[in-house]
Amino acid sequence: MNLIPIPAFSDNYLWLLHDGQRALIVDPGDAAPVLRVLQENGLQLGSILVTHHHPDHTGGVAELHAATGAPVHGPAREAIPEPFQRLQDGDTVQALGLDFQVIDVPGHTAGHIAFFTPEMDGRPLLFCGDTLFSGGCGRLFEGTPAQMLASLDRLAALPGNTRVCCTHEYTLGNLRFALAVEPDNDELIGYHARCAALRDQGRPTLPTSLAQELLINPFLRTRQATVMEAARRFDPAAHDDNTVFAAIRQWKNQFK
Repeated sequence: MNLIPIPAFSDNYLWLLHDGQRALIVDPGDAAPVLRVLQENGLQLGSILVTHHHPDHTGGVAELHAATGAPVHGPAREAIPEPFQRLQDGDTVQALGLDFQVIDVPGHTAGHIAFFTPEMDGRPLLFCGDTLFSGGCGRLFEGTPAQMLASLDRLAALPGNTRVCCTHEYTLGNLRFALAVEPDNDELIGYHARCAALRDQGRPTLPTSLAQELLINPFLRTRQATVMEAARRFDPAAHDDNTVFAAIRQWKNQFK
């Protein structure tokens, strides 16, 4: 099985998974690069998975469906180009011989979902849209800090060796903020150096792993003493799980 991040726009990744003959695509904001990769590799598109309604994740859905006939699977509570199979927490989608479990992860948008398969070539695989990034999380356009924290808690409970396929190359910017929160985190310092080297070589920093993120991502570490202390320096009113998370998110929103 082959996992390919297709670059799109300025910093998006459209994730393509294929077995040499058939493929699935996740969050195709643009059809053109997907059609090109399919043609170059002699692949037939069998499934289109969508995590949320933002145009940079759905802009190519209608064209791909029309060109290939591939069925579209997306969040039940969001406006996705029709026709599509409406999915919600606990549903399962079968594609490429894999069972993808649907997880509701509201926060970035109200109806955002993620797709998780417990084993793909011996390791779990997560397509999380704009909920979890390497070193960060999505902005709260439609949800609350409590919702996003609960969503991230659900993802954090997945196996540590889960490959995390985020949909934006935001890693270095996120890690600059993470270092402001935890400047003495040795694992974070080393990870930042490794990711900077990858980008210098023109290579993606993704996928990441859940175990890695639990060591370096401040949005998965808001219950750690170092992150709680940093949150309270930013906002002295941060006193519990939700307000600490909200403080870190607000700090990131205005971080330069």
